[in-house]
Order: sequence, then C-alpha cells, then structure tokens
Amino acid sequence: MFPGLGKGINPRKMASMMKQMGIDVEEIENVEEVIIRTPQKDIVFKDAQVSIMDARGMKTYQVMGTPHEVLREVTEVTIPEEDVTLVMEQAKSNNADARNALKETKGDIAAAIMKLSKTG
Repeated sequence: MFPGLGKGINPRKMASMMKQMGIDVEEIENVEEVIIRTPQKDIVFKDAQVSIMDARGMKTYQVMGTPHEVLREVTEVTIPEEDVTLVMEQAKSNNADARNALKETKGDIAAAIMKLSKTG
C-alpha cells in the first residue's frame, strides 16, 4: 500500500504520508485491559497496546498484546411469564411447550411461535 515500506521507511515520513492521505493514528495511553466478548468465550488482553486509526471519519482500533481465551459459562435465559402467555395464545399450545420453545429460541417470541406452529 505504501511504496518503500518494506525497505525501512522513516517513521516521520510515514506519519507525514498518512497525514496527507487524511489518516490520523493515535495511541490510547494507560490501557489496563481489552476484552473481546463472544457468546462462547472472552478473549482478554491484559498487556494491550491500543491505537486508533482515523481515516476520514472511519475509526479502526488496533489491539496488540497477548490474548488469553476464557470460556464463558452458558447462562439460562430468563423467560418472562407474559412471553410464555403470548406464545401459548398465538401458537395454541400449553405452558410447557411454549416455555421450551422460548428457551430453545433464546427468548425470541416470533421464532418460538413459528416453531410451535410448524410442529403443532
């Protein structure tokens, strides 16, 4: 992308070139921790170095460090009684089936109704 980059370009010249292209890079100081959270795991960087590259309003965050993966415990979805009642009425099902469908669809009412309507 940048000519001469592989040949050891002067960092000041690189910064100048990026500035001309409308790209600003800024380090975030004193970062203590960065966590990337997914449904199954957390990826934790305790020694993170973070920089922000702003290219004409589009910000990109770069994280450098040593990642450690932490598996997450699967938590039970809390199903409100109003949701169970609504699914029961719409899908013409009983309480247990409505509750199970909501659990299987992680609380998605429409998906639970569709699931019960297909099987019932």
